Amino acid sequence: MRDFFRVGRDPVLAREAMIATSHPLSTAAGLEILTAGGTAVDAALAAVAVQSVVDPLMTGIGGDCFALYAPAKGDVVALNGSGRAPLAASVSRLKALGVGEITQTSPHAITVPGAVSAWIKLHGDYGRLPLATLFARAIAYAEGGYPVTPRVAHDWAREAALVAGDPGAAAVFLPDGRAPLAGAFHAQPKLGGQLRAIARDGAAAFYLGPTAKALVTYLQGLGGLHTLDDFACGLEGAEYVTPISTIYRGHEVFECPPNGQGLAALMILNILSGFDLSEDLALADRLHLQAEATKLAYYHRDALIADPAHLPYPPEALLAPEVAETLRRRIRMDRVLAPALWSEPEHKDTVYLCVVDGQGNAVSLINSIFHGFGSTHLDPATGILLHSRGASFRVIEGHPNAIGPRKRPMHTIIPGMVRKDGKTVMPFGVMGGQYQAAGHAAFLSGVLDRGLDVQQAIDVPRAFSFGGTLEVEPTVEAGVLAALAARGHRVTTATNPIGGAQAIWIDPQSGLLAGGSDQRKDGCALGV
Repeated sequence: MRDFFRVGRDPVLAREAMIATSHPLSTAAGLEILTAGGTAVDAALAAVAVQSVVDPLMTGIGGDCFALYAPAKGDVVALNGSGRAPLAASVSRLKALGVGEITQTSPHAITVPGAVSAWIKLHGDYGRLPLATLFARAIAYAEGGYPVTPRVAHDWAREAALVAGDPGAAAVFLPDGRAPLAGAFHAQPKLGGQLRAIARDGAAAFYLGPTAKALVTYLQGLGGLHTLDDFACGLEGAEYVTPISTIYRGHEVFECPPNGQGLAALMILNILSGFDLSEDLALADRLHLQAEATKLAYYHRDALIADPAHLPYPPEALLAPEVAETLRRRIRMDRVLAPALWSEPEHKDTVYLCVVDGQGNAVSLINSIFHGFGSTHLDPATGILLHSRGASFRVIEGHPNAIGPRKRPMHTIIPGMVRKDGKTVMPFGVMGGQYQAAGHAAFLSGVLDRGLDVQQAIDVPRAFSFGGTLEVEPTVEAGVLAALAARGHRVTTATNPIGGAQAIWIDPQSGLLAGGSDQRKDGCALGV
């Protein structure tokens, strides 16, 4: 079996344009568009369309999308392409139905998908080539088949038992009753037909007409509260929002604002900014600081981050220097401490890609169905696999992230962008569900604190403190694990790679592009 933890790849260098994704066919499709004169957004859409076919565990048109777009001249733009709960959804309604928690496979975990709305909005504003051209590779792979890559096959086999519970999903994703092996060919012809319709008719092909009607009928059959009006509202659901940012080591780091967890990534950076994380710091100390800062930020994330209309505090309040200082003082180097909110109100599976085009425009885009194979529910009439993002909602009256009519849940997917002196120097992102905010901070610390190149920073062994456990990749030495355990961390060894990252560094003087792509996945960076 392939060792997904190994390292040793160098960054890819290019002069004019570059794309980095977690799947080689996706990267190749985006590069083809760049060489044909497409924009960064064109290439990103071509790549994510391919990935929606060839990496069905992680993403698809039945999911959500966030993006940061940095034009060569002008301000960074954020796009929120996350879907909303049905109008009929509420805590009281779900409790009346006997639902106390929204699980991955619950129909209530399926909000109206926002990805297609986001794609069409981005294309209309920043694209150049027709959608039929951008989707050509994805359609060909969906209808004619594609080879399953090793990491995709590994993840597919891991999720096979769950997929078997849905007849539509099992028919598509378990041919001959089992997950396909690496090298096997797999096709999704109905998904190809959906991409053809979207290329022809835009977002209306998904949110109106026969596709929407089929999806609503299917979801209601599962017990969902979705209506045709809910889907129609998704037609223009994606919206531009003002990005949030902080300064870390002289660089401005941009994230999408809530309902995404980018705020948690910035909080971690603000906490870490008060510590010396240079190359001389011992690995046990580094991992301890990152774990403790992550615990503090995630405690705030889970208590406070929600649909922006329901936030108890504006993001600016949580990014204030005094908040970071208060939280920083709660970190001890010799032992772990329980997290707490800064004001003490104690009682109150995803793909990422980045592109830089020949004009210097950069896009950082992430598209997700949340869990592996999302909700695992695939509508047989349309071939669309639906996400599980609504599982982030709480069924707790009064909680900021409680499910509610047309409300967006807290999201883990977050694209990142870095600027220096007003110039874009790096679109970047880290896949991996809950890990993403912690992954952003760890990756940036590698680049900006330790002087690592983007590939080296991606390859660094990872650790993630979540749910009371510090999960550490097996490449970390036993002595480091012992030192962490001595401080009170409950350490476990990861059985699967933690996350996956892509990044493109733009040298501000020469314009040289250096791309990194995570060896924990199958992808690569390519440029011209």
